Amino acid sequence: MTKKEYNTCVDEYADGVYRFMLSSIKDVEKARDLVQDAFEKLWRKHDEVQPEKGKSFLFTIAYHAMIDMVRKEKRMGQMSEANLNTLYHTKQYSDLNEVLHQAIQRLPTEQRMVILLRDYEGYSYGEIGEIAGLTESQVKVYIFRGRQFLKSYIGSISTVI
Repeated sequence: MTKKEYNTCVDEYADGVYRFMLSSIKDVEKARDLVQDAFEKLWRKHDEVQPEKGKSFLFTIAYHAMIDMVRKEKRMGQMSEANLNTLYHTKQYSDLNEVLHQAIQRLPTEQRMVILLRDYEGYSYGEIGEIAGLTESQVKVYIFRGRQFLKSYIGSISTVI
C-alpha cells in the first residue's frame, strides 16, 4: 500500500470505522482513540496490506482493539448473571429508534458487534467472520440470537407506539 492509497483509505473509511466504534461503546473519546490506533496500525503494516484489503483490515483491527478494551474494563457481563426482570420494558415509547438503541445496548458484546456490522454497516457473513475472528456459522448464530432478543425486548409494534 502506497502513501496515496493509505490516504485514500483514511478518506474513505475513517467515518465508517468511527461510527462503528461509537455505536458500539458510546464513548466519543474512546471511539476516537480506537480509530486512531487502527489507522496507526495500518500505517505500520502498510507495506504488508494490499489496498483492496484496507477496509477489512481497519475494521478487524478496530474491532479487536475494542474487544480488548472492553475486557480490560470488565464491562462484559454474562447473560446468566443478568437480572431477567430488566431485560424487557413496560414503558410506551413513540420513538422506535430510541427503543431499538436501548435494546441493542442490552445485547452481549459479540452479538451487538455482529448485528451492527451486518445491519448497520452492511457486511456479509463471511466478512463479519473475518473481522471478528469467527466462523460464518458462528456469525449467523450470534445474529439469530441477537435478533431473537431484540424481538422479545421490543415486543409488538402496538406496545412501542
